[in-house]
Amino acid sequence: MRTLTRSLTVAGAVAAALSLGGLTAAHAAGTTLSQGHVDALDVEYDGTALQLHVHDHSAAPAVEYAPADVVLRALPASAYTVPSGTCYSHLGTAGSTVYRLPQVEAAGLLWPGISGEHLAAGVFQGDKVKVKLASVSGPGKITVYKNGLCPKSNRSYDSGDATLANTRDVAAGEHDHANWAFTKAGTYTATFQVSGTLANGTQVGPASATYTFQVG
Repeated sequence: MRTLTRSLTVAGAVAAALSLGGLTAAHAAGTTLSQGHVDALDVEYDGTALQLHVHDHSAAPAVEYAPADVVLRALPASAYTVPSGTCYSHLGTAGSTVYRLPQVEAAGLLWPGISGEHLAAGVFQGDKVKVKLASVSGPGKITVYKNGLCPKSNRSYDSGDATLANTRDVAAGEHDHANWAFTKAGTYTATFQVSGTLANGTQVGPASATYTFQVG
C-alpha cells in the first residue's frame, strides 16, 4: 500500500472554521479510510481560495483531512457484478466484476459523499461551484453515477468517456451521494479541480487536489 507522508496544513481561516464546527484537523500521515461515512469531495472556501478536503464523519469528533494525507479504500466486499443492458455498459461487460462503493450506505464499506455544506449562500454566483475530474491514473477507470432508470445517463464522472464533461456543480449547503465504481482492482490516483465565480464576478480557482484509492 502506498505510504503518504505529507502532513495536513490548514490556513488560519479554515482552522478557525474547523474549531467552531467541532472538527479536529488531522496531522497523522498515511491514514486509510475503508468504512463509514466520508465526504470525499468536501468543498470549502476560506475567503481567498477554494479547497477540497476529505471529511470523515465516522470519527467522533469528525476529522478533516487533506486528500494527499489519506487513502480511500474499496474493500474486496465492494465487488459488484455488472448487470446486463446498455444502461450498465459504462461499468464493463455484463457479468464481469467491478468494485463499487454504493450510493446507499452499506455496512462495512466506505460511503463517500459530495458536500458543499461548508459553502455559505450568497458567496458564489448561483450558489454553486464546479468540481471537475481532471485526470485518473490506475489499472482501470473510475465512474461516479447515481441510481435511476438508466444509470449510464446519470454519470457525473467517467474517466473512460472523453465525450462526458466530467464536471458537476456542487451547491452551497448540498450533501449528496452516488455510486463510485472502479473497473479493476489496484491503486488509482484521481485529480479533481474546483472552481467558481464570486457574486461580484471574480473567478476563483481552479484549485487541484489528488486522491488515492486502493481497490480490492
